[in-house]
Amino acid sequence: MTSHRQAPTDRLAITLWDFSWYTQAGPGEPFADLDRAFTEAVERGFNTVRVCAMPFLLFSGRVDTPESLRVRGLGERFGQRTRWYNVRGGYPLDGRRRLVELFEAAARHDCKVIVSSWEYQQSPSFADTDVWHRALAEVPGPDRAEAVAEALAGLLDFLTERGLADRVAYVEVHNEVDNCSLVPSDGGSTHYARLRGPLERAVKLLRARHPGIPVTYSLGEPWPDELDDLPEQAQIAHFHFYAYGVLGALYQAVGLGHGTEPAPRTASWPTPALAAMLRPDAPAFADHQPDEPWRLAATGIPRELFYAHDWVDPDRWDLWLYENYSAHRDAMRETLAQWVDSVAGFARHRDIPAVLGEGVVGYTPLLTRFEEDAVGKDIAEFVVDRCLAAGFRGVVLTSNAAPHHPMWQTDQEWMRRVNGRITAS
Repeated sequence: MTSHRQAPTDRLAITLWDFSWYTQAGPGEPFADLDRAFTEAVERGFNTVRVCAMPFLLFSGRVDTPESLRVRGLGERFGQRTRWYNVRGGYPLDGRRRLVELFEAAARHDCKVIVSSWEYQQSPSFADTDVWHRALAEVPGPDRAEAVAEALAGLLDFLTERGLADRVAYVEVHNEVDNCSLVPSDGGSTHYARLRGPLERAVKLLRARHPGIPVTYSLGEPWPDELDDLPEQAQIAHFHFYAYGVLGALYQAVGLGHGTEPAPRTASWPTPALAAMLRPDAPAFADHQPDEPWRLAATGIPRELFYAHDWVDPDRWDLWLYENYSAHRDAMRETLAQWVDSVAGFARHRDIPAVLGEGVVGYTPLLTRFEEDAVGKDIAEFVVDRCLAAGFRGVVLTSNAAPHHPMWQTDQEWMRRVNGRITAS
């Protein structure tokens, strides 16, 4: 991972395990048995998992008694049909032990781990108390990136002492540093310029502490005209491509925002368009609440999105996307091609590898199938092939190709076939 000219056999075929590898690890859940999860990943052609490694919780020294936390969901029904939030919990989380188990299993299955943190986005919302969430919020904004970097350095020390650091593909200071509260907005800078100082200091700290392990940060939305504003110390160009297109049009129609697009003004909620798509057993919006208000604050996701994703009829959602896709097809492909080519050029200019870590359509309700079926697969393969032609070092098929999403059980052969293109010489 030191040069974009490395052999293609070093390519990373990535499955996104995020924080779910410890929030959906109870009896009968997707990550209850890490050996089984890795076995299934390898069978599907993956060789790399990308995770929130809980560095702030475990190694910052700022969270009181981190070993006493228990995993729990946002509510009995709240989030249960929303991707990544369908957490039941009810079990203790010994984070350091779980981390060792992950890396030992990765070694047994000859897989790599991309180490990241989702702690300034979602991870603390799944703890039984708000101790973790409050500890993160108490760090002054200008110091947060360095605080997470210091914790990550401690995590790498921990892995090195146990002979497990060779499993690390690279380290991200944080997930989507442009779309979270790790570097709070200053209200005036461009999307990337405000990141320079905090991320330069964070990356320098990690590189000094662990010079043999590549360090970067991940970016949630490419802004090709602003790439030169990014800090120069990163050793991987790690980006996420979500070309909402038709999905963005659906979000607009039902009154939701996405990414950097704000929600439209609506006269009522749910909007008539969303109301026509809801399941017959949907409760009133006012009644759909998390068990405790702080959990919603810890996710950064509005309650309106949870309501839509939890209670929409999946078939009606998908039907709208199929009926309207043709008007957006070409623009979605053009956007994705531009992003691939601009990131590839940026990576070549800085002489670092490029990696697509998440993608490729957008955030869909858990039980919908648009991104998993024919159209979504076609878009995903278009991006994979474009990335490979442009020399990307790592590619994710889709963020939904992971054990905690339905397509893990329904589309094994497709994953194996397309991953084979990623890892082929």
